[in-house]
Formats: sequence, C-alpha cells, structure tokens
Amino acid sequence: MSFRSRLGNLDLFINGAQERWYEAYDILHREAPVLRLGGEGFFPGTDGFVLTRYEDIDRVVKDPLRFPPISTLMLEQIAASDTPVEDMDYINVMMVSMLTLRPTVELWRSHRKELTDPWVGPGSGRHTEMITGHADELIDAFPASGELDFIQAFARPMPQRVLAAVLGFPPEDIPQLAEWGEAQVMPYVYGEGHLNKLTDEQLAAQFKQLDGFKEYVQEQVKRKRVEPADDMITFLTQAHYEALDRPLTDMEINGIVYAMVIGGLETTQYALEEQAQLICEQPGLFETLKADRSLIRTFIEEGMRLRSPTQGLSTRTTGQDEVFQGVEVPAGSTLHLRWGAANVDEHEFECPRELKLDRKAASRHLAFSAGPRVCPGAGISRLEQTIAWNRLLDRLESMEFAPGNTFEHQPGIMLGTKELKLNVTLNSTSTAD
Repeated sequence: MSFRSRLGNLDLFINGAQERWYEAYDILHREAPVLRLGGEGFFPGTDGFVLTRYEDIDRVVKDPLRFPPISTLMLEQIAASDTPVEDMDYINVMMVSMLTLRPTVELWRSHRKELTDPWVGPGSGRHTEMITGHADELIDAFPASGELDFIQAFARPMPQRVLAAVLGFPPEDIPQLAEWGEAQVMPYVYGEGHLNKLTDEQLAAQFKQLDGFKEYVQEQVKRKRVEPADDMITFLTQAHYEALDRPLTDMEINGIVYAMVIGGLETTQYALEEQAQLICEQPGLFETLKADRSLIRTFIEEGMRLRSPTQGLSTRTTGQDEVFQGVEVPAGSTLHLRWGAANVDEHEFECPRELKLDRKAASRHLAFSAGPRVCPGAGISRLEQTIAWNRLLDRLESMEFAPGNTFEHQPGIMLGTKELKLNVTLNSTSTAD
C-alpha cells in the first residue's frame, strides 16, 4: 500500500495502516478533510464519512442532539426489540442497563456528576497516595541498570492496578481483569473497517469470555452490599441516583463497571508508552522535565495530542443534512471522528507536529473527546500520568531506547506498539520515599 500513490488508495483501516497514519493525515487534511466511505454507514443504504479537521470534530462532539451517538441509537433499537434480557448477550444487557441511566444529555451529565466523577472525574485527587504507591512498587522491580520492556514493566500494569483499586477488586484478580479488558476492546483491535466489525467466530469468543466477567462483577456487587468497603462498587451499591430518584440495580452497577474497564485500561497504557517514546526521541527532554516538574502537565497534554491513544471512532450520526468543508453529508450518515488527525491539524495548532512545552491551552486537544460526553475517566487518567512521570523522573537517572526496537504497532484503532525496549538506570539513592 502507498498513501502517496492516489487518494483513492488511502485506507486508514487495513492491516499495516497504523505504521503510516500520520502520513495519511497530512494527505487527508490537504486533499480530503471529509472522506466518504461509500455504503459503509451504520444503517443500510447509508455512507460513512471520515472527519479529520479539528473544527468539524469539535462541532460534532459538542452537539449530541444534532449528531446523535451511535450507541444511543443502538440502545433504542435494543430496547424496542422486546427481547427478554435473559436472551441477550452480555454486551447488549450492559447497554440496556445504561439506557435507563443516561439516555439524554441531562441524564448523561447527572450520571457523571453523581456516579462517576466522585471516583474517576476531575476531583480524583483522593487516589493520589494509592497511585503513587503502585508507581513505586513497579519501579522497585526495575533493574538497577539495564533493559526492560516499558510496556510490560510499567505502562500496562499501572492502569490495571489503579482501576482494580478504585473499583475494589482484589489485587490477585488483576491478571483476570486484564484478560477481560482485552475481550472488551477486541472490536477495536481486531474488528474490520471503521465500524470495527468482528466475525461471528470472534463475537462468539468475546461473548463467552465476557460471560465470566458478568458473573464476577455480579458476585462483587453482592459482596459489597453486605461487606462495604472504601471503593467505587460499594459507593454505587449505596448511591441514591437523584436524577431518577432511586437506587441502582445490580445490573446497572455492572454496566457502569463494564464502562470503567473498557475505558480505563488500554488508553492510559498507550498514553504512558507513547510519552516514553517522545522523551527518548527528543534529546534533553528527560533532563528538562526532571529539572522543572511544572512542565509535566503540558508535556502530558502535548503527548496525548501528538500521539492520541484512541486515534478515532465511528461514534456519531447526522440527524439532518449537514455540510463539512463544503462536502454535503446526508442525514443518517455515520461519522468517523479521527481525533488523532484533528489533534495535529495545522489550522488549529501552531507547529502541530512539535512538542511545545510552552503551548497555550494545551488541554484543548480532543484525545478525550469534548462536550457533554467527554470521557468520564479523563481526570483519573491525567492524575495517573502526572504521578507516573513525577515518580519515574524522581527515581530514574536516565532512560533511553534500548537496541532492537521495531516500533511495530498493534492492529486496530489504538496507537500502541507491541513492545518498547528501554535502557534505564535508577538513581543510586532511589527509594519509594
């Protein structure tokens, strides 16, 4: 495949495209900021459209009434089918359980404010000590000087440990939690096309694996109702959802936990991994951040902008005829929002391919989306990244690429390499204090 051959040959979704996504974004910004995917809409007889300009995607995500989320339409279809819950697969059961909690913009906001923000929202500082402890335990296992796979040694287990602690899962269950997390994101890794479609065989394997997760969470919910602890699941069992003036059902809690796992593991892993690459790629950046920790916040935002963990998703439809960049998009079309491209749009960001530690309003990128349906876990992800880099910079004398890195990306829509070999040296006085 050559993105340079002709625009007609450009395909963001085939195997191997991950290696040249950012080259493709330059072409799309220049020649086709609105790319039509004929016959690939969510509804029969409709088309899909890839949006790559920041202003277009920002407009879409901030107006869920004009641009209805596909998930909402799916929920409405499931709810209208009158299929008994016991005959539904687990994913559809989770979607139906969430329909009653946040089918409107107002309830979505209430859902965040009442149910998720207290634990994973902007005020997630309550977890600072816990996150710091996990970061230090992982660094304790680093060699005093030598090579490690940063993904397996730190970037992957860090969010796994944090999410288990927030939800209240026993530490010994983390390996199983990681397997269930992989099953949840299977469509975004192995799915075909912009709609991330799995084969019947893949779907059957996913459903079988997730049945175990459903049963596990149900047992955890039952246990927390009789043995409360200081964790999110206990909080949900005791919550009175003011927006609907009632407590949550066990299945609704299961649905919230499902959403936390699918959004809280992979994305933070990829953010940490890509930030490590950025540090190693730019001479002097490690020393600069080590010397001035006030720069870490902007570094993290710039890292997520330059290397967005989730590059894009087909999340919205057009509720009416629309026009983007002069291109007519009929009502009922599916919109693939390419956040990775929007975040390096030269019409929005000065020197978009540069990591600028003095960039103003650095958090205006779309790595977490924006608007009323912004990622509910953005707050705790930012906190994890901030603590992670502070502790790594505290305790490491140096960090650089080790020989043998291929930087080959995994398949799917997430930006993450299969491994990241680093040579690290701990400070001679490195401790968890």
